[in-house]
Amino acid sequence: MRHLKAGRKFGRTSAHRKALFRNLVGALIQRERISTTLAKAKELRGKVEKTITLGKRGTLHARRQAFKLVPAKDAVQKVFGALAERYASRPGGYTRIIRIGHRKGDDAPMAFIELVDREGEAKPASKGKTEAKKETKDSKPKITKKAEPKAKEAAPKEAKAPAEKKKADSKKESKDKPEGKEKK
Repeated sequence: MRHLKAGRKFGRTSAHRKALFRNLVGALIQRERISTTLAKAKELRGKVEKTITLGKRGTLHARRQAFKLVPAKDAVQKVFGALAERYASRPGGYTRIIRIGHRKGDDAPMAFIELVDREGEAKPASKGKTEAKKETKDSKPKITKKAEPKAKEAAPKEAKAPAEKKKADSKKESKDKPEGKEKK
């Protein structure tokens, strides 16, 4: 039985495993979404969430602890700056794992691991059904009777202008080309 033996070994030595996860944590913080195996994503989730929680603390001691988990200086700055502000009100759950099928070579289950509420992502509307229905009814443009005649008057003027230009262009072309001679 594996009592008190948490964590996956991944067939690596402890130093290799530590280096692997330092690089993965740094990559996820910088890119905000990476593709990896499902087992690595599940193991990585806890390390990234711990790092972001350290960033929310904002102390010097927390920054030094974050440098243990993240090798890149700019990634640590991002954790203590932008990510700390973004997740200030969230008590946890900063990452999401999305399964994407199996890898072609060895059939390993693959997954995206990404930060929740990342920059390039559209924010979902947090409105109830009744508010959404009201919004669709109100969002239809209302046409008044005064606006219709103006639209009709403007349309013939715009329609005449391109037609006049075409006539003028065709007259110029007919002057440039002799009638009986065509180039092949």
